[in-house]
Amino acid sequence: MRHLAEAPPSTFAGIRFVLTDMDETLTYKGRLSGRTYDALERLQAAGIRVIPVTAAPAGWCDQMARMWPIDGVIGENGGLFFRRDGEHGVMRRYWHGEADGPDIRDRLDEIGRQIRARVPSARLADDQLFRLTSIAFARTADADAVEAIVAALRAAGARVAINNLWILGWLGNYDKLAMTRRVMAENYGIDIDADRDAILYCGDSTNDAPMFAFFHHSIGMSTVRNCLAEIPTSPAWITEGPGGDGFVEAANAVLAVRGFERRSS
Repeated sequence: MRHLAEAPPSTFAGIRFVLTDMDETLTYKGRLSGRTYDALERLQAAGIRVIPVTAAPAGWCDQMARMWPIDGVIGENGGLFFRRDGEHGVMRRYWHGEADGPDIRDRLDEIGRQIRARVPSARLADDQLFRLTSIAFARTADADAVEAIVAALRAAGARVAINNLWILGWLGNYDKLAMTRRVMAENYGIDIDADRDAILYCGDSTNDAPMFAFFHHSIGMSTVRNCLAEIPTSPAWITEGPGGDGFVEAANAVLAVRGFERRSS
C-alpha cells in the first residue's frame, strides 16, 4: 500500500468506472461536503461513471440515484441496485426477485426479534425502517455485544458484514463484489474478470475487503489504517485525507491524466 500522491500520472489513465463505498469514504463523520459532491460532478462531466457500492439502506439509495451526479447505486451490501430512469423515475433491481421480497423481509424481522431477545443490548439501526434486503444493528463499543450479535446472525443463517456504522445481516450468497459483477454485466456489458482494470474502487472499511482483493486499482481512505488487520488484501493506494477529502484526492488523480482542472481537497 503506497501513498496516492506517489502514483505515476498514467496510473489511472484507463479508468472508466469509479466504484466507491459511501460512509466515511464519500462522507466524513456522517456529512457529505460540497467539495466531495463537486468531485462527483467533475467525474461525471469527464465521462467517468460513478457507482456507490454501500451498506446503506434502500431509502438512502433511492435518494442518491434520483439526485446525485452518479450513474447508479448498489445498496445494502449488494442486495439491490437503483439507477435513475428518465427525469423522475428510478429503476430498481434486487439480488433476489421482487416476488421474494416480502418473505425475506418477514424472515429478517423474525431474526431481529430473536437477536434482541438473546442480546438485550442489541439495538436496531435507526434507518432499519428504510431497508428492504438487510437487517442492521447499531455498532457498539462493547466488543462482547458485537460478537454476540454476529454469532446470532450467523446462527440464523444470515451473512454478516461490519462497517463503521452497522453490524449488517442479510440472506443470500452475495456481497458487494457479487452484486458488482452482476450489475456491471447486465447494465454496462462489462465482464469485471476480463476488464477489471477499467474500474477503480475506493473504500475505508472491513466490508470493502472483497473489493480491495479483486480490483487492481483500489484506493483506501486514510482511516482504512484502523482496520487493516481485518482486511486480507490492503488497497493498492492510500489517501492523505479521511473520508470525502480522500475521495477528492482519488477523483483528482483520475482526472489529472485527462487534463481536467485539478481542484484542491
